[in-house]
Amino acid sequence: MGTPISYIYCLLFGAIISPTDPIAVLGILKKAKAPKNLEIKIVGESLFNDGVGVVLFLTLFSIAASQGAPINAVDIVKLFGLEVFGGVALGLGVGWVSFKLLKTIDDFSIEVIITLAAVMVGTVIAQKLHLSAPLAMVVAGLFVGNDKARDRSMSETTELYMDKFWELIDILLNAILFVLIGMEILVLTFEMDYVIAGLLSIPLVLLCRYASLWLPVKTFEKRLEFVPYTNLIMTWGGLRGGISIALALTLTDEMNREMFLVMTYMVVIFSILVQGLTIEKVIKKLLPSKE
Repeated sequence: MGTPISYIYCLLFGAIISPTDPIAVLGILKKAKAPKNLEIKIVGESLFNDGVGVVLFLTLFSIAASQGAPINAVDIVKLFGLEVFGGVALGLGVGWVSFKLLKTIDDFSIEVIITLAAVMVGTVIAQKLHLSAPLAMVVAGLFVGNDKARDRSMSETTELYMDKFWELIDILLNAILFVLIGMEILVLTFEMDYVIAGLLSIPLVLLCRYASLWLPVKTFEKRLEFVPYTNLIMTWGGLRGGISIALALTLTDEMNREMFLVMTYMVVIFSILVQGLTIEKVIKKLLPSKE
């Protein structure tokens, strides 16, 4: 198309567009009466995707920002390994400490504050140690929020307030994010080349997602009891959202920021308006209800 783009920046776009939003499709899955097994697969894959996608983006961003400086494969592995394994280890530590505190206290207000403090303190520690804060917080949340930990550390009242509090936080932060996203649209440059690139990227992103899911689904098909057409449903149900746009907004002008922002916006809008509005029909068509 006549637009020179460095290969490392193309890899950055791949990392930007890989995270998916399970919350957006979860309600649709319930409405379509999709098997619980399928819900777990989609949410679990998305949680893994979000954390690793952000880490991969930060790793590639560091490489792209230091173009011209000598970087070898060992440095890349060390950087990625530190972010991933360091983030997981920190998340387990934060989760364990939070669990012990929640277990010794029976006051819903204090317990909610403990989880909030865990996120804030854990994020600061991750940034100081150059670890992945998103991955650490995902692991800590899974540690504290799994059913066994909740039963042992929280009363029913605490669980109710905890869920409502974090649901409200999620809504508020998403609202702020999408206001910023809307404001960014006003200053975007929608050149024809950018729009064409965005249109071409939509089927390519779907094709790459299907291909990346094919091998793990086939490998663990019998062991994990996948429902029929899991790959196809997870491909079409892999909606992109605020995380992708938030990552794209951090790009610099030298990294083809305007072009990748337009492409990301177009993929996100397509996934929400087209995939989001049709995924229920796709599920009902592929997995007809037994009732």
